[in-house]
Order: sequence, then C-alpha cells, then structure tokens
Amino acid sequence: MKAVLMTAPGKPEVLKLQEVPDPTIEKDTEILVRLHAAGVNPIDTKLRKRGTFYPDQMPAILGCDGAGVVQAVGANVRRFRVGDAVYFCQGGIGAKLGNYAQFAVVDERFVARKPESLSFAEAAAAPLVLITAWEALYDRARLRDGMNRISTTNRILIHAGAGGVGHVAIQLAKLQGAEVCTTVGSEENADFVRKLGADLAILYKQTDFVQATLDWTQGEGVELAFDTVGGEIFSKTFAAVQVYGDIVTILEADPATDWKTARLRNQRISFELMLTPMLQGLVEAQKHQADILEQCARQIDERKLKIHVSKTFPLEEAAAAHEMLEAGSIRGKIVLLIDD
Repeated sequence: MKAVLMTAPGKPEVLKLQEVPDPTIEKDTEILVRLHAAGVNPIDTKLRKRGTFYPDQMPAILGCDGAGVVQAVGANVRRFRVGDAVYFCQGGIGAKLGNYAQFAVVDERFVARKPESLSFAEAAAAPLVLITAWEALYDRARLRDGMNRISTTNRILIHAGAGGVGHVAIQLAKLQGAEVCTTVGSEENADFVRKLGADLAILYKQTDFVQATLDWTQGEGVELAFDTVGGEIFSKTFAAVQVYGDIVTILEADPATDWKTARLRNQRISFELMLTPMLQGLVEAQKHQADILEQCARQIDERKLKIHVSKTFPLEEAAAAHEMLEAGSIRGKIVLLIDD
C-alpha cells in the first residue's frame, strides 16, 4: 500500500510517500479498513518534530484520525461487516501504524460508524476533536450533569473557538444550554463562531480577554473555562473564572503558571489528554471514546453538530498539510484525501 512514512524527527520534509506492506488482521476482534481520508492534528506535527512516543520503532506512520470502509473482519468481529463505513481515532503515535496510509487495522471495539451525512473527509476530521471536547466538557467538567456552582447559569469561556477542538466545543456546550464566550483572532473567525452559536466572540489581539469575560459576567467570571492554547493564556485564564469554578486544559502547564490565583479562588484544574487510553492500553476507556463517536454521529446526522474542514490535501502532500497547520490560524480542520 501507499503510505506517508516519517523517516526521522524533523521538518515536514521528513514525511515521504512510500510503498509498504499492507497491514493484516492479527487478532480476531480486528477489522481491516480501506481508508479514504485521514485527519491532520497538532499532535501529528508535534510527534513529527520531536519524535514519536516509541522512538525505537521507526520509521513511523502518523495520523490518529481515519475514515473509510471495512474490507475484512476478524473471526470474532460482531459490530461491523464488510462494506460498513467507519471512523475512529486509533494509531499514529509510533507503536501502531497510523492513518496516513491506504489501509489500517483497528480493533472493532474502538471504532464507530461514520455519520451518514458526512463525507469521508469530514468524518476523518472529527474523531480526535470530538473526543477531546466531549471529555473536557462532559467528563472532566461534568457539564452534562449541571455545573452545581454558586451561579445558576452555565457560562463558559472557550479559547481558540475557531480551531479544530474549539469549534466543536462551542457546539457541545450549546447543546447543554450553556452560554459561550470564545477567543478568536479575526473578524472572519468571529463571524464563524457566532454561526456555531457563540454568544460572545472576543478578539484577543485587540481586547483583554480576562476583562472582556468579567464584563460579560458582571464581574463574577465564568463557571468553566476550556483552554486549548496553553502557556501564558492558561495562567491568565484563572482570573476570568469565578471562585469555585473549573478550568480544563489540553496542554501541559508552563513552569511560570500562576497557581496562586487558582488556589486563592479555590478552582478545580483538570487535564484532558485524549491519547491517554491509547498510550496506556486502557480498553474500557477506548471503548468509551468509541461510544462518544457513536453518540456524536447521531447528533451530526440530526444536524446538531457540524464539522468544518478548511482544507484538503492529497496523501502525497502530507508535508504541505503540516506546514499549513504549523503556520496557524486554521479554521476547523485539515484533512488528507487517500486515493485507491
């Protein structure tokens, strides 16, 4: 099969299209998927630059997100049949083959049926960001169960609302009746997030997002903040969140983080790394993530959730896709299209 191999850590040029052996089913619960598209995520560019989680297993095929059609099934596969369209977030971190390729082998327990209303490109863009936003808002911050804070409202600050995770997080928050403010970098992105349901778009390059958030909440601060940026932004966010509020971040905390403000405000800090179940081999957690994708598929087909693809590239132009993602200011997602 054709696949994009990461030959060594480095710049995008280390991604090379090559012929490699087709993957084969080794366990009776696995399925062979003919991939039609693969999502491109920031984790892909990070692993390409610094090396994968398994540096002794090189070269590697990156790409956690995939969408395609089942070509073969193991002896004990019960949920899928040949011809089923599926999407999933599996592989691509260095140990198992990723989805920058024509075929992938995945355990059926970690796979979901593709939303019927989505193209393969849109479906491939969805898994990692859906799972990340769902786990952050619903599992970490328990938004589904009600905020149970001093305030009776559910007001949320989402950073980088026009991005891959952010544009999904806005919609998931609105599905639970929350009021959402979000940071964006341009008027065009402000229009984009308003169409997704955001109540307030904060142009962070022109406006102090902390003060804007406090003004929006009459000085109280939001009940929940979701950080997808990290660094100084994560640290500053504490002041925009009310006493006893929640902050969820998908990034590692900077050594200079202002933990004192969070402590004085008695805030709860949660970390969301959706790769943890895959990295640690947590079967039940991976099954939970597949269930998230099944639930999201229903919401997508009911027109309650949208996935925005900003740009597609052919598989052989994976390096160009990485360059675009690293340049920043991407609205939604970038996807690789995989031909027969």
